[in-house]
Amino acid sequence: MVIDETEREREALAEHYKAILELLGEDPGREGLLKTPMRVAKAMQYLTKGYDEDPEAVLRSAMFKEEDYKQMVIVKDIDFFSLCEHHMLPFFGKAHVAYIPRNYITGLSKIPRVVDIFARRLQIQERLTMQIKECIQRTLEPLGVMVVIEAQHMCMQMRGVEKQNSLTTTSDFTGFFQQAKTREEFMNLIKSHR
Repeated sequence: MVIDETEREREALAEHYKAILELLGEDPGREGLLKTPMRVAKAMQYLTKGYDEDPEAVLRSAMFKEEDYKQMVIVKDIDFFSLCEHHMLPFFGKAHVAYIPRNYITGLSKIPRVVDIFARRLQIQERLTMQIKECIQRTLEPLGVMVVIEAQHMCMQMRGVEKQNSLTTTSDFTGFFQQAKTREEFMNLIKSHR
């Protein structure tokens, strides 16, 4: 029987989680925890699968040059889930992404896919915001890109300062979005119908 690399990594992760349970004072042999190390290993592989995916290839797979559209394209309220790299606790929220095409547009589903690929890595919100912006700018070469992310962080809500209603907002932009009027239009459009 051939065991692929993913299976081998999953088994190794499960062994580490079993050791963690023991270090926490738990009995990994008790009924409720017997399958927990493997479940957690599978979950961690899923939650970090973005390392194995290429966001630029996703955008390139649906690039169209025929359209002569030079106005803002916005995909808003993109749900995402990530793990903070400092505590490996979840942070989650919504990403709002806009770009102004120069030569290319991309399939609308590709923008949320790019968000997911970067979110499915150990992250900080600031880097996540920049990586999405830079990927779209580099791949589509638009007249400008803007990304706004609003998120709740479990590392702030479950531990530390324990502020359950806090929301963190980050933004980054290039090109035409450096003009206050263009940024304001984007912000107004993502706030409408909420």
